[in-house]
Amino acid sequence: MRRALELARRGWGNTHPNPMVGALIVEAGVIVAEGWHEQDGGAHAEKAAFAALGRTPKAGATLYVTLEPCSTAGRTGACTATILAAGVRQVVVGATDPNPAHAGRGLEVLRTGGVEVTAGVCERECVDLNLIFNHWITRGAPLFAAKSAVTLDGKIACRTGESQWITGEAARADVHHWRRLYPGIAVGARTILKDNPRLTARVAGESDWCPWRFIFDGLLRTVVDKNQARVFSDEFRARTIVVTTPHGGLGYVRKLREQGITVWCFESASQRVPFAAFRQKCAEEKITGVYFEGGAQLVSELVRARELDYLFAYRAPVLLADDKAKSVFSGLRPERPDQGVRLADVRHETFGDDALMRGRVVYPSKLLLDETVFSLK
Repeated sequence: MRRALELARRGWGNTHPNPMVGALIVEAGVIVAEGWHEQDGGAHAEKAAFAALGRTPKAGATLYVTLEPCSTAGRTGACTATILAAGVRQVVVGATDPNPAHAGRGLEVLRTGGVEVTAGVCERECVDLNLIFNHWITRGAPLFAAKSAVTLDGKIACRTGESQWITGEAARADVHHWRRLYPGIAVGARTILKDNPRLTARVAGESDWCPWRFIFDGLLRTVVDKNQARVFSDEFRARTIVVTTPHGGLGYVRKLREQGITVWCFESASQRVPFAAFRQKCAEEKITGVYFEGGAQLVSELVRARELDYLFAYRAPVLLADDKAKSVFSGLRPERPDQGVRLADVRHETFGDDALMRGRVVYPSKLLLDETVFSLK
């Protein structure tokens, strides 16, 4: 199953809105064929493995697959029918299909057809593989994730604003690994004005890849700025989407569109983009996940609005011990520890001297806000 997981990851970032899936066929304890879901619309992993085998599996062959085989026809036909037709009588499955309409149905179809099914092998890893798909298929909405890179005392920059670099190269490379997975990446106007980032995924051994690049700019400050942001003029500018409100001025909206930049303009009583409306628009455009990289105000507003679903928190072994250094999150006012926001389904990883804690965001029943923060209308 761990080998099947390795195969599944070969589809990293290419299968949306479908899940990543890996499969392999074992005969007499030897792997004889492998397959994975390469891209949306392509062959499912099980069918790819059978095609790679190129013959009927031998008696006693076992199919290993990271996700429950589909039992509905869809565009490529039901994988359960392919398995039964191939004569395989042993199937080992990692995760159950998260779709409530299908969960367990494929396993039942196989068992009814005389197949011995073992489920739940490396289940936690197989579920974790498809964070975005699982959220999308159960909620019909994109997964909003945020990244933070902080010191031991939760700071993202010195009082001078200097922040490069808090974490080391290995941790920063992992950020690009996750950028490559998410269909969209989002930052606020301040990040564009301060850092002028490329917002591309740069993974060793691969060509630069550009997700949908969302610029949250309720006042269109990035357009007013005399220094042209590279996301408006580089070779990927058609992948840039400015997310704004009417408070930025329709003239600037026209200017962006004349440059070939897409603009999503949402009605809002303030300069802030309503996250719920943004999420709905992403769903309509079949954008299944957005990776928010900052700045601090943008991700804090996500938390205040209860719109952050997942958090990647990198921590470096650095201590600033300066109360004027910049913190990553602000705007809440919990009075007891149990009123704080927590992570669930937590995973821990290390990258050199840096540590990553990531997990699903769980909000308390009542989120206490500090109304003195982000009060500008």
